[in-house]
Amino acid sequence: MDISGANKEEVKQQVRKEMAMANAQELINNINKNCYKTCLGSAPGSSLSSSDEGCLARCMDKFLASWDVVSRAYVTRVQQEGGH
Repeated sequence: MDISGANKEEVKQQVRKEMAMANAQELINNINKNCYKTCLGSAPGSSLSSSDEGCLARCMDKFLASWDVVSRAYVTRVQQEGGH
């Protein structure tokens, strides 16, 4: 079975979307796991205090900034290696 050029592009686009969703889900899971452990410990209460909320917000901001730096470095490296 031969797939036309247009169909190949549609499949590629779908795979890219699914990979982006999987990466986003992994990022969220890592933020939840790491920030929960850092800010709330092993026995959180039934609600979040303002200090808990602040800690979670700062942790998430730092995690996302770190992820951005790492992902940019990765893309740069892949582009450099692909060019050689």
